[in-house]
Amino acid sequence: MTREAFEKLYTACYMRVFSYTMTLAGNRQEAEEITQEAFFRAFAKQKDFRGEADQATWLCAIAKNLFFDERRRQARHTGIPEDAPDPAKGVEREVADRDSSFRIHQALHALEEPYREVFELRIFGELSFHEIGVIFGKTENWARVTYHRARLKLRERMEER
Repeated sequence: MTREAFEKLYTACYMRVFSYTMTLAGNRQEAEEITQEAFFRAFAKQKDFRGEADQATWLCAIAKNLFFDERRRQARHTGIPEDAPDPAKGVEREVADRDSSFRIHQALHALEEPYREVFELRIFGELSFHEIGVIFGKTENWARVTYHRARLKLRERMEER
């Protein structure tokens, strides 16, 4: 892959990978670092890409592995298991938060385009409606309406479950 092609891939997939790592890490700085490292590793190992999955999926898999590698490394150094509940939260609340988060991500994953991407850009990417409109080559109003419809569809799906 040429540098130019890789730059196009970066532009096309950055927000999707960043949004995914943001859901894993819950911390913007860590998510940015993981996303950058994922793209660096993908560029370095591009010959290993077999084309069995979408490139964005491949990048997200790299990011996920980086995230869990870092968690394991931290657990070894602190002696606290990586999936140990946060002592500041009650165990019941921690389990409820994980379950709720999982259900939301299931519903979001099932959301059709462009609703899913607009929702992710707004919530995870923290972009303005104007910026989202520019990305899609549409108006700010289109972005607002699409985001609102995405929220309604997510709410409906959450109520169904």
